Amino acid sequence: MKFKHLSLILISLSLLLPAFAQGVNKKSKTSEIVQRTIHVDYTSEKGLLNTMFKECIGAGRANEGLRADWQQQLMFVKKECDFKYIRMHGLLCDDMGVYREDNKGNAEYNFQYIDALYDFLLSIGIRPFVELSFMPSALASGNETIFWWRGNVTPPKDYKKWEDLISNLVQHFTDRYGAEEVKHWYFEVWNEPNLSPGFWSGTQQDYFKLYEYTVKAVKSVNVDYKVGGPATAGAAWVPDMISYCSKNKLPLDFISTHSYGVKQGYLDEYGNSGTILSKDPMSVSGDVLNSRKQIAESSMPNLELHYTEWSASYTPADPIHDSYHEAAYILEKLKQVGDAVNSMSYWVFTDIFEEAGPRFTPFHGGFGLLTIQGINKPAFYAYNYLNKLGKTELTNMDSRSWACKNDDGSVQLLFWDFTNTHPGDSVNNQEYYIRDLPSKLKGKVKVEISNIPAGQYRLEIYKVGYHVNDTYSTYLDMGKPHQLSREQVNSIKKLNDGAPISTEIINIGVNSTFSRIMDLNENDVYLLNLVKR
Repeated sequence: MKFKHLSLILISLSLLLPAFAQGVNKKSKTSEIVQRTIHVDYTSEKGLLNTMFKECIGAGRANEGLRADWQQQLMFVKKECDFKYIRMHGLLCDDMGVYREDNKGNAEYNFQYIDALYDFLLSIGIRPFVELSFMPSALASGNETIFWWRGNVTPPKDYKKWEDLISNLVQHFTDRYGAEEVKHWYFEVWNEPNLSPGFWSGTQQDYFKLYEYTVKAVKSVNVDYKVGGPATAGAAWVPDMISYCSKNKLPLDFISTHSYGVKQGYLDEYGNSGTILSKDPMSVSGDVLNSRKQIAESSMPNLELHYTEWSASYTPADPIHDSYHEAAYILEKLKQVGDAVNSMSYWVFTDIFEEAGPRFTPFHGGFGLLTIQGINKPAFYAYNYLNKLGKTELTNMDSRSWACKNDDGSVQLLFWDFTNTHPGDSVNNQEYYIRDLPSKLKGKVKVEISNIPAGQYRLEIYKVGYHVNDTYSTYLDMGKPHQLSREQVNSIKKLNDGAPISTEIINIGVNSTFSRIMDLNENDVYLLNLVKR
């Protein structure tokens, strides 16, 4: 009888213990609540992935492209991110040795530096998005310049001589590279002429006159070459440009303009005025969508739209560019614009960028995806992950992710959180993003991919976030040295090398669904890559 009672007690305890354990772990179980589910079906295809995000990338100025370290970094970025075009300032500046006049005022042309630059670009599979600027001093009507390298921003003293320069340059491109190659190029007239003083000392009408002479010069060589503008800051002048060309029967093959995600100003290469990241959830992307709307409602509704500059901030002295927040920001904006744009050219690929002169610290808020020493910033990994996506996009209702696949059976899911943690007008970016900024937990994400072909897969998980491929935080942990030794550079690179944070072999059965629950912090970026074995 005693044994019977003892058995009942033991059975009762065995039933109570799981409940007791559940009660002890109630907090951890609560944290398992899924706040977001991303479900995609391997068999439900949206179509070919729109790769407008890697059509073009920016660079500072043409003369910097003659540097060995610049070229080495571009080769690396091309390999890892696969940009198709590159755009830069200053192709016609005096440091490129393009134009002078003899003692009788006759024009003399020299394209040797441009040849060296463009030969290199084409040799690594990148085409030029040709920004025709700035004014050679021998052809300039005034002395106004911009930046440390003194790009002349005045209209030509003689528009016919400008036209002759452009037609000779374009004919030279045709002779050197062939018309079939140059037909793929874009010729963009000037840069941000609506910023006066700044990038253009003339009026809007002066710019339109410059465009008229330029487009006639390019088309005189080959009518199929693509010419456009107005290359404005702040998405300005789009209807004006279309209207002017329509009324004057001028060719216009594309619209180009720019947008940045901060609240104030446009031109501040030193970052002295301070910037504040906009709280508008549709900053940048709202401009893009509106530009597409303006084109659609115009007399030229089918024009290509190219945003030839964009980023979170318009100054190369804004630490948000170095922050892990930038990776999520990039993906957020690219996803929001959808199919409204033909290219979104991030400004720029490298901190080898001297608008304000040579920079004195390794992390200074530069525009680049890479630092001067070639250290990958979090922004670099945003584009690197995008480049890992398969060519076929899957149907996906989640607004902060892409799901893709390749013909070899591999599947990729890129997802992120974007949280604008900036406190607002009380502090500038230059004060906020230089701090140590730990990310808070946003919750759990459940990933589900159904109808994956049965088989064995290697699951690679990549991540960018606070202290994960977060080179600026590593630099902070080093004490922000004013200069980096070779060993320090190598240490930062090694700690943030972009390798998967985990790799495992998984087996997927017939009619099975791949499922994974993951923690997601503010501004985390994840790439899941399922590689068929």
